[in-house]
Amino acid sequence: MASVDQVYSSTTVPETKSRNCFTVPNEFLGKPRCLIKLVEVLLSFVAFILEEVVTNCASCGSLYFFEFVSCTAFLFTALLLFLLTTKWHTRVGINCWSTLDFWYTAVVCGLFLFASIFFAADNGGTDLEKAAAAFGILSSIAFAVDIGIFIKLKGLPFRDQTVIRNRDSNSGPAEVEKLNTEE
Repeated sequence: MASVDQVYSSTTVPETKSRNCFTVPNEFLGKPRCLIKLVEVLLSFVAFILEEVVTNCASCGSLYFFEFVSCTAFLFTALLLFLLTTKWHTRVGINCWSTLDFWYTAVVCGLFLFASIFFAADNGGTDLEKAAAAFGILSSIAFAVDIGIFIKLKGLPFRDQTVIRNRDSNSGPAEVEKLNTEE
C-alpha cells in the first residue's frame, strides 16, 4: 500500500508561509495607490498637527470641523492602509473592499475639500491656520488622485455589478436540468 507522501507528492504543492507581513501589490492595492495612500496619511497628519498648534481661534466652528475631518482622515486612512497591505483584511469579515475603499476615499475627499475651504475662508489669518488649510487642500488633491487612479485601474465599483446583472438578464432563460433523476 502506498504511503500518503507517495500519493500526494506529485499533485500537491507544500504551502509556503510568507514571513513578510506587508503584501503590496495585492488584489486590492497596487504600488501606485499604496504610495498615494501613504501621502494621504502624511498630508492629513500634517494638517491635523498644524491645526492642533493653533492657540487662538477667531471662528472656532470652522477650526473644530477641520480638526474632526483631518483627524478622521488620518486615522481611518492609516487603518485602511494597514488592513489592505496586510492579511488582516481577511479577518475583518468584509467582502467588498474595493467598493468600501472607493466610497471612503470619495467621501473623505469631499469632506476634506469642504472643510479646508471653509477653514481657509473663516479663520484668524495666522500663518498656522493658512498652512493647515493648505495642507488640507493638498490632502484633498491626494484623495482625488487616488480616486482617479482607482477608476483608471479598476473602473467604478458599482458599474461592474450593473454590467453583470444586465449581461445575465439578456442571456435568456436559464437552463434547468435535473441532476438526480430517478427513472
